[in-house]
Amino acid sequence: MMDSLRDIAGLFLNLDILDRYGYRILQGLGLTLQLVAVSVLFGFVLGMLIAHARLSKSWLLSGLAYCYTTFFRGTPLLCQLFLVYYGIGLFLPAWRATLEDIGLWAYFRDAYIWVVITFTLNTAAYQAEALRGAMQAVPRGQTEAAKALGLHQFRILQTIIWPQALLIALRPLGNELIIMIKASSIASLATLYDLMGQTRFIFARTFDLSVYLYAAILYLLMVETIRRLWGLMETRLMRHTLR
Repeated sequence: MMDSLRDIAGLFLNLDILDRYGYRILQGLGLTLQLVAVSVLFGFVLGMLIAHARLSKSWLLSGLAYCYTTFFRGTPLLCQLFLVYYGIGLFLPAWRATLEDIGLWAYFRDAYIWVVITFTLNTAAYQAEALRGAMQAVPRGQTEAAKALGLHQFRILQTIIWPQALLIALRPLGNELIIMIKASSIASLATLYDLMGQTRFIFARTFDLSVYLYAAILYLLMVETIRRLWGLMETRLMRHTLR
């Protein structure tokens, strides 16, 4: 039975690639998951700050936040990666001495850092808009009642606005996570050997297109896993609203 399944799989996939390069594919998968996790986490923190800036009564803060989200949501991620990874090199010579003095040059010459920065800036813009809309969806009457009780503004955010806003924004934040998983494939253009980078490396040596099918299957598994886990979490956290 197992031999028959292996023969059927062999019609579509070159199983020898797994024997020779399976470890590289797994290394690339690990780097992809790391890139997405770090970028989305940092992007959430930055996005929360930007969302509050968008809702600020200060026209300067609100205007700067609006320009930020408009730029990063209105331009391709690939263009942003090139601007940050390649364009920033034009300015680094002036910063190199300073970065060397404080011991950070070794980090900032690494492509990984610039990819994380680009992904973080991009996803922060999308998460900021999701969080802003969610905070605006919290009934204003609850905030006014809290103020009438004498609660401090931070206490109101901590106990009333943020918990409800995060539940409302749960689905769009999950969608953004899935989008980042798929968009992370462009990290290979910055010389990183993520899943797509390793796939291109293997193809350059084997000229076997089945390696791209392996990559597609792994991306599909990641997306489906996140989608199902996120759905379970959403159902559990929002079960009180579904009754």
